[in-house]
Amino acid sequence: MYVWIWRHLPGGVPGKLLGSLLLLTAAVLVLFVWVFPAVEQRLPYSDVTVDAPTEQPTEQPAERLEPAPPGGSGTPSPAAAPTA
Repeated sequence: MYVWIWRHLPGGVPGKLLGSLLLLTAAVLVLFVWVFPAVEQRLPYSDVTVDAPTEQPTEQPAERLEPAPPGGSGTPSPAAAPTA
């Protein structure tokens, strides 16, 4: 399809580039002026499926585990509690 359009545009390469740019601009203009406003009425903007969280978790984990050092025993050790 694009080859057919390219072959039927007048002029050499500069004229074909200008014609392609004009066709692209016209297509975008048609979409934004007529198509998107007509389709917007049918889109379910108010039909959301994600609910807001009702409650934030207040508990913190009792201890934090650090990964074992490379070549270590393979069992993680508890980390020191951060000081404020």
